[in-house]
Amino acid sequence: MDWGSDLWDQHDVIERHTQSGLDLLDRYVKFVKERAEIEQTYAKLLRNLSKKYSRRGIKEDQDTKLTNQQVFQDMLVALNEYAAQREQLSESMTLTICVELSRNLQELRQERKNCLCEVKKAQQNLETTFKQLEISKKRFEKEWREAEKANQQTEKVQQDTNATKADVEKAKQHAHVRVHVADESKNEYASQLQRYNKEQNHLYHAEIPSVFKKLQELEERRIRMLADGYVQFSETEKKVLPNINKCLDTISSTGRSIDEKQDTLALIEQYKSGASPPADVEFEDYSQGVKPASFDNTPHLPKVRIKQLFLKKNKVTSPDKNMPSSLEDFSRLPPDQRRRRLQEKMDDVQKELQKETEQSEALMKMKGVYEQNSQLGDPSSLQPQITETAHNIARLRGELNKYQGQLTEASGGTLPFSPASSEYIAVLSESSVSPSENIYESGFDEDFDVAVPVGQCKALYDFDGSSEGAVSMKVGEQLSLMDEDQGDGWVRVQRSNGDVGYVPASYIQII
Repeated sequence: MDWGSDLWDQHDVIERHTQSGLDLLDRYVKFVKERAEIEQTYAKLLRNLSKKYSRRGIKEDQDTKLTNQQVFQDMLVALNEYAAQREQLSESMTLTICVELSRNLQELRQERKNCLCEVKKAQQNLETTFKQLEISKKRFEKEWREAEKANQQTEKVQQDTNATKADVEKAKQHAHVRVHVADESKNEYASQLQRYNKEQNHLYHAEIPSVFKKLQELEERRIRMLADGYVQFSETEKKVLPNINKCLDTISSTGRSIDEKQDTLALIEQYKSGASPPADVEFEDYSQGVKPASFDNTPHLPKVRIKQLFLKKNKVTSPDKNMPSSLEDFSRLPPDQRRRRLQEKMDDVQKELQKETEQSEALMKMKGVYEQNSQLGDPSSLQPQITETAHNIARLRGELNKYQGQLTEASGGTLPFSPASSEYIAVLSESSVSPSENIYESGFDEDFDVAVPVGQCKALYDFDGSSEGAVSMKVGEQLSLMDEDQGDGWVRVQRSNGDVGYVPASYIQII
């Protein structure tokens, strides 16, 4: 059983059914597209959520290395990977289902259109043949009637006594002609009838069954494509489920790695001062007329602490515009822990500085190669990267010197000049304070070390020193050279307005 033999007379039904099937395939493609968009939106929201809660909270929470806080950050990282898997799912659905089915849908529509055009063309040919048959039939009918009239007229002339022999012969000849024309029209009618029957038989027994069979096969392919699309909808998500489960397992394992005992002990390690609790207050007997005893056990701040406190206060009231205010000095911590934390920060900054310096050297080498051979690239295209790297190096050098100064201060030494600021601070160590000095003596009258320029230089190009540790300059501006190039491509200069900072060595000319 097939459409060609059993539905040969249901052309309209087949046409509507095949169109409905293609519409269903098109609806499914649109459904999968919207499903992929939902996954894409979900992944985007997950990324925004992870970004929102990444490294949020008070400064103390960011500095500590407690497992429960670090695991939360690890969980956010795993959530980012989870979002990437959802994006992969969206892309797979779009490529494996939507794109493939859309292409097949176009092919099926074109094939259906061609089949229906074949049926329509065959029906139009049959209708044309039928019209020709009707015309030949009517002509045959007309010519036969004319022939009968001619025969009747001949018989009438023959029976007329007044008719001459010539009239009889003329009537007979006319009747013979009409009969001959009628026979020709009869033969033509028979020929047209035979042709019509042949084409009709071919249409309903050959062409329509063949076309309808093609449409049946087309419909079966369409159903199979839709069925495969349903399966792919599930299989596509199953392929990413192992990776999704891996992300979830990572979150679970990080949660199990939390050590509550370690976290509580870490708080002791971070905040213990090492100082002994205050001693008992001695009893002062005023009834005996004895002078009140001095509280020898009362803890006093060292003089150097008082001076450093005044110095810090002075720094806050008049900060330099180039001083990076975002740097943490860990002044809230005890001395030992403060030095340890500052050393850790310096190690991190040195690693970043080394990385940026290597990148700067690579860019300069690449620029030199481009200048020697312009076919390899445009040297000016590297300038934005070189400038950005230069700003990063200046900023990192400023941070490094800032932490070095804070470390020296925490150790009780002299705070050196910081390239990120024009401030000179002299800090006295505890060993340099005379016992006879007043404990409340401030350090505002301390002498400041004055840096002496090693030479003069002139700016060859404009430089935007917007990053921390750098200083701006204009082409042609005369500057004081404070420190020469130490091999990293930077020099420290001082402008006429007192601003001090780093500029690229290739941007100046020593005079």
